[in-house]
Amino acid sequence: MIKKRLIGVVTVKNGLAVQSFGFRKYLPLGKPERLVENLDRWGADEILVQVIDRTAQKQGPDFALLERLGRLGISTPLIYSGGIRSVEDGVTAIHLGADRLMVDTLIHDDLTEVKRLSHLLGVQAVIASLPLSIEGSELIWLDYKTRKNLPGEEIFLKLRDQDIVSEILVIDYENEGKPKAFQKSLLDMASIYGIPLIAFGGISSSEQISDIFTMPKLVAIGIGNFLSYKEHALQNYKKEVHFNLLRKPYYQINK
Repeated sequence: MIKKRLIGVVTVKNGLAVQSFGFRKYLPLGKPERLVENLDRWGADEILVQVIDRTAQKQGPDFALLERLGRLGISTPLIYSGGIRSVEDGVTAIHLGADRLMVDTLIHDDLTEVKRLSHLLGVQAVIASLPLSIEGSELIWLDYKTRKNLPGEEIFLKLRDQDIVSEILVIDYENEGKPKAFQKSLLDMASIYGIPLIAFGGISSSEQISDIFTMPKLVAIGIGNFLSYKEHALQNYKKEVHFNLLRKPYYQINK
């Protein structure tokens, strides 16, 4: 039986790992390589490295960071996100050690290029990142570049009908960084399109994780800030969740 996953999320800005609050306020944590090493040692099921300033700076993916991460010899599958503008960017990121790619701005700019990337690498290698909110009874999709709100239904239908992504990261961007604040209604509304979902933003407690894991089409939960507050936070989440589809916690003794 396929088990659900806990994904450790490392947010990178100006070359440093940061704590992000609503993608508006940032506190530095240090070198992203150290956080990735820790998540690998602690037994994360997957690691997402999202470099959030590459597009705004009109830069491509952070290949130098990927090269450094590749030299770490980690065994945990790595997802890379940030600055992917083309199939060539995506293929280079995979060659440098990323196992999967997450796209966000490219969905706005050129969905055909996302389709090409998916056909070349396989649908399983491509994830969509969608910052979402709810207005009335409608899903709203935020365009980070313009800060404009767009109807969410249209992009969900396109991604479903074209079958070009394996999963969607549902970001509760309004509550990102706030404890126990994730809106489950985002998943209720997104699940009707049938695409497997990853929840991220404002998820901080074991009880909350256990509750969200029961939701339809939910295959994984991403946690960022709240893995930085306590030692062994990830292992403790896994011990406390008691969810029979979740991989067991892992402890590696430092040598």
